[in-house]
Amino acid sequence: MVKEELDEIKKLLKTKKLIIGTERTIKGLKLGNMTKIFLSSNCPETVEEDISHYAKIAGAAIVKLNIPNDELGVLCKKQFSISVLGLIK
Repeated sequence: MVKEELDEIKKLLKTKKLIIGTERTIKGLKLGNMTKIFLSSNCPETVEEDISHYAKIAGAAIVKLNIPNDELGVLCKKQFSISVLGLIK
């Protein structure tokens, strides 16, 4: 399962359809521009609750990854940890 998730994120990064960060993802959810949300395994609980709330309203799917936020940052070729990724429609 983890391998499939990693492959999907790598593929989506190449298409430039992933938004990195909690605030930008929530903004996209409010606008109804998101189809899927990826959360790291150690995403803060408050952030997870906010994302879940807006995802229900927007009808977006939430995928809880088995990858901690620091590894997700490395996977996305960033020098910082990433807790939330959002897939644009």
